Amino acid sequence: GADAVKFQTFKAERIASADAPKAEYQMRSTGTDESQLDMLRRLELSKEEHRELVSYCSEKGITFLSSPFDEESADFLETLGVPAFKIPSGEITNLPFLAHVARKRRPMIVSTGMATLGEVEAAVSTIRDNGNPHIVLLHCVSNYPADPKDVNLRAMETMRVAFGIPVGYSDHTEGDEIALAAVALGACVLEKHFTLDRSLPGPDHQASIEPVELANLVRRVRSVEAALGHGQKVPANSEANTAAVARKSLVAAKAIEPGTVLAATMVQARRPGTGIPPAHLRELLGRVATVRIPANTMLRWEMFR
Repeated sequence: GADAVKFQTFKAERIASADAPKAEYQMRSTGTDESQLDMLRRLELSKEEHRELVSYCSEKGITFLSSPFDEESADFLETLGVPAFKIPSGEITNLPFLAHVARKRRPMIVSTGMATLGEVEAAVSTIRDNGNPHIVLLHCVSNYPADPKDVNLRAMETMRVAFGIPVGYSDHTEGDEIALAAVALGACVLEKHFTLDRSLPGPDHQASIEPVELANLVRRVRSVEAALGHGQKVPANSEANTAAVARKSLVAAKAIEPGTVLAATMVQARRPGTGIPPAHLRELLGRVATVRIPANTMLRWEMFR
């Protein structure tokens, strides 16, 4: 049920030097026997594998996206016809790379994990200065899994106001409640790590959701999206029947003879709500009854002058 699937496109040697250490979460999930460079070499997708994935996505009717980590990878993705570029958090301070991708004039979805507002500002300015106004920022906490107390979802609104562009959320927390909260707060894009099996070897599987969980997440996201509505405080059409039953109308507390000046003691508010609302009691008091009104009768304006 997702709209798009995103992979990663990189040349291991362009990302990491031979002595680059692994992140703590990577060491927890893949051990310390190999370097980050060796790990990345194992995870690198070939050009032919990319083409196979693009074809499969087309067959399944889902948008193919990928995160380039270097200029050459971005150029290759451009030849595959990607509709947008997803920029990983680690590249947000790589301004020459951002400029290179921006000049391709395709929408850029930019993750902001580990970044200060000033660093995000520099990235946005670089992209805009290179002729690309089509930006979505994703708030993100780059830990796997991320602790909910570190998530700070209100930063989404801070960035939206600061830069005047759409903002979403890249979620690394366990479960789906934080992702749903982000949607409720206005996230227009939601990214979630996905795996067929959390027990598979590799650095990110343990912090990912599995197929049944993804399907449930998408269903719940759609419910939250639908619930956000248009923002106007008006009754829903579906409330009309309940309003008629649950609200009250003015009724005669006792029999009222013609010529009687209506007093408050002669009136009560009772269900249903299909007559004169109690809010109009002041307008009714002091009027003269023109007909006999039996007790418990719902009052109508035409009964008075």
